[in-house]
Amino acid sequence: MGVGPTDRSSMAKILLRDATEGSGDDARPRVVIIGGGFAGLEAAKELADVPVRVVLLDRRNHHLFQPLLYQVATAALAPAQIAAPLRQVLRGQENVEVLLAEAKQIDLDARRIVTDDLTFPYDFLIVATGAHHSYFGHPEWEKFAPGLKAMEDALEIRQRFLAAFELAEKATDEDERRAALTFVVVGGGPTGVEMAGAIMEIARFSMTENFRRIDPTKARVILVEGSDRVLGAFPEDLSASARTQLEELGVEVRTGGQVTRVDEEGVVIGAERIDARTVIWAAGNVASPLLQAMVPPIALDRAGRAIVNEDLSVPGHPEVMVLGDAANFSHQGGRPLPGLSPVAMQQGKHAVTNIQAMLKGYPTSPFHYFDKGIMATIGKARAVAEVFPTIFKKLHFTGLMAWFAWLFVHLAFLIGFRNKVGVLFEWSIAYLFNYRGSRLITRDISKLRRFSPAPGGEGTS
Repeated sequence: MGVGPTDRSSMAKILLRDATEGSGDDARPRVVIIGGGFAGLEAAKELADVPVRVVLLDRRNHHLFQPLLYQVATAALAPAQIAAPLRQVLRGQENVEVLLAEAKQIDLDARRIVTDDLTFPYDFLIVATGAHHSYFGHPEWEKFAPGLKAMEDALEIRQRFLAAFELAEKATDEDERRAALTFVVVGGGPTGVEMAGAIMEIARFSMTENFRRIDPTKARVILVEGSDRVLGAFPEDLSASARTQLEELGVEVRTGGQVTRVDEEGVVIGAERIDARTVIWAAGNVASPLLQAMVPPIALDRAGRAIVNEDLSVPGHPEVMVLGDAANFSHQGGRPLPGLSPVAMQQGKHAVTNIQAMLKGYPTSPFHYFDKGIMATIGKARAVAEVFPTIFKKLHFTGLMAWFAWLFVHLAFLIGFRNKVGVLFEWSIAYLFNYRGSRLITRDISKLRRFSPAPGGEGTS
């Protein structure tokens, strides 16, 4: 939906108002970007040569390459290898100011943003706050089954995952040892598939000579998906291939089963209880709560995403655009676009195109996503990929070729030369020697899970 004549008149009034509040004598229009993820960072970089002031707000000081977050969680990569400080990334862009702050409320009519300690106006607003995991009405499950959206989540999962082997090594009760070596991943999307494959691969190939009382290759990894197939957003042949590759690796894939309970002892799938000391949640997303704190309220879908116009703007507010996982864009194909980094990055660029149009008094243009494909990795030389589906009818790859394509794409989009080199080195070592160099437990494992007393020692609970 473009901006019409009435909207352009309104926009002219926006730009004529005093935009210097809190910023000295700089009268350039202010663009505020909330969120330094793929969409927000792409928009900030695209605004480099636009005559505006840019304020990038984020509650963390770094951009996170989320597609590789599971590799931090499974000790394949170190946190710093998939993150980059926002100030460093944007250091050469003189019109950008980075603020470490969390937006609490957006007043659409007054065009103001409220944070913990600041209140300031905007002329254009880009909301790219992403999403976090949803437990479908059971928030109490989170402490037993952490999700994977932020670096803190990845480090928590890494602690639990590695501690499970340590607890199994100390356990004297066979049932407790079996539960410690059972890992349940809930959700068969890309995150769940990649996580399950990584855990199984590490247990079978990277830890074989590390323990004396347990056999890590006996670890049990269960992937639970509520629908009838894993990777439901992928073509059926790739979904079937992913399941086959997972099962060849040793992962138990359970489709059509609903998790009805999660607690300290494990999970219940339907009526079956599975004792597991490590449960990982990858089953659902809900948009940032900031969207619910807009005044006046905007239309949201069931997942809390903003229902946006064709040009990515909020109905009635052409100066406000919502991007990425926070947006329900259903104008292309009738279904919301998937929560993928290419979608977010393309939307970030398009938002800036429309800001430039509004600055010149021109109508905005509708967003159109160019689908370059989708891919997921399962383990070494195991992956599935669909390439350029809008151009080629069925260009699908599996196994080694898909895996190399996955490596190339992720290295290409990773920010920072140092990170690219470091990740490539780690992947090369892991491929050649099955070595994972980030297997560090940095806090007391007794606070993670209960375990049986070790011989000759006092039990800890």
